[in-house]
Amino acid sequence: MSGHDHVRIEQNGAVTTVSLNRPDRRNALTPEMLIALREIAERFRGDAETRVVIIRSDCPDFSVGADIGRMGGEVPSVAELRRTAENGALLLRAIREIHQPTLCLVRGVATGGGACIPTACDFRVGTPDARIGYGEVKLGINLMWHALPLAIQTVGLARAKRMVMTGDLFDAETMRDWGFLDEVLAPDAIEDHVMAVARQYAALPPVAVQMIKRSANVWAGALDQAVMHADADQWLLATRTDDFREGVAAFREKRDPTYRGD
Repeated sequence: MSGHDHVRIEQNGAVTTVSLNRPDRRNALTPEMLIALREIAERFRGDAETRVVIIRSDCPDFSVGADIGRMGGEVPSVAELRRTAENGALLLRAIREIHQPTLCLVRGVATGGGACIPTACDFRVGTPDARIGYGEVKLGINLMWHALPLAIQTVGLARAKRMVMTGDLFDAETMRDWGFLDEVLAPDAIEDHVMAVARQYAALPPVAVQMIKRSANVWAGALDQAVMHADADQWLLATRTDDFREGVAAFREKRDPTYRGD
């Protein structure tokens, strides 16, 4: 299947909803899905009809992150790995650069790349069962996708360090208190609320709104690319360690890993 087979798009007037839809794998993200989502995000640049973009999940979880089940097997060349490793950062950049305001609805687990996507959006709301974290460290690898500056901008330096260093999942109330989620709403109310907020932004003058968004993002992330340009190379180095192999093995065997720093 292509990545587009796991992404659903629906237009409702000036509001376009992009939904992850891979329920059998809890929306685990494949390289094909990352490319498909980036292509969708980039198309909004020329979409004059859409004034607000909602990103959500059709499944009980938002996304459990990268599809670890696809790791292993034949090892690609370093050059191929390097190109593949850039897909996430290209996706987040495309989401960040969507001219229209973006709202993300988070329900269930959002971890790893599944947490990075909401982090790149302008606004986030969640259900009480939402659990959010950047779990890469538990596989012995760094947070990549150029997501670290976005995490710091969203929850602050110390809290971002805590989330990224521990890899833990944090509950919805904590994420609201820390500023990651703007609101936490019951499942039977959240869809209508998100659409109401989207329509509020859609009713505003689009040129002014989009200029404000772009200026704010450029100011907040002025040094992001300069600082984070090597996070894919750091990931390549981390995947060469015994700790990475131990982390993946422990995940598959459902046991606690033992890391030795090599």
